Amino acid sequence: MQDNAHIASVFDRDLEGVQASIMKMGGLVETAIADAAKALDRRDTELADAVRKNDKLIDALEETVSADVARIIAKRSPAAGDLRTVLTVLKISANLERIGDYAKNLAKRTSVLSEMPAVEGAGGSIRRMTKNVGLMLKDSLDAYIQRDVDLAEDVRQRDAEVDQMYNALFREFLTHMMEDPRNITACMHLHFIAKNIERMGDHVTSISEQVIYLVTGEMPDDERTKEDRTPYATAPDEA
Repeated sequence: MQDNAHIASVFDRDLEGVQASIMKMGGLVETAIADAAKALDRRDTELADAVRKNDKLIDALEETVSADVARIIAKRSPAAGDLRTVLTVLKISANLERIGDYAKNLAKRTSVLSEMPAVEGAGGSIRRMTKNVGLMLKDSLDAYIQRDVDLAEDVRQRDAEVDQMYNALFREFLTHMMEDPRNITACMHLHFIAKNIERMGDHVTSISEQVIYLVTGEMPDDERTKEDRTPYATAPDEA
């Protein structure tokens, strides 16, 4: 009994370490989203560069989590419930890493857009969309810590709002391009930015679904309707 208790205690300590890395990673990603949006809004190329550089910290934490999870599985051979927790952590870290990449993509385009005339109304719309995704991410991480299925499901449903905002922005950019061809280049960059934010929302949704799986043992059985109706719904990721 003492050996089993010792093994459980060691596993708990290992898991606490991994979860601490997840929360640190989540904090860095939240900051990256907010700073990328601020840099774009203010045309702050220095802040944009900082977002790009700090993405390496997010990548490093994702690698740390992956290595720690592999070590826990190899050494502790966790049983069903514990294994589900470990695998959930691994999937959450992968989603956080991708969200960080999309924030970096926003920052990369800031330098280009800072040299172009501003597109009327675009900044505010992008800012609101980014804020929504940032709040969703915060709530999804809170849901994970609290094992709150209701909050996770709420985040999952809120992704439809992000899709709708993206659709509205897409139509807005098309209007600007048709009204004045000089807007085409800037609007294309802004469209890719909006698409990256929409995809951030998808990854946040995936985190929420992992929380639901962690608590209930089952993934949500209803197919969440995607509201992205643009022709570029499956546009390739940026490098």
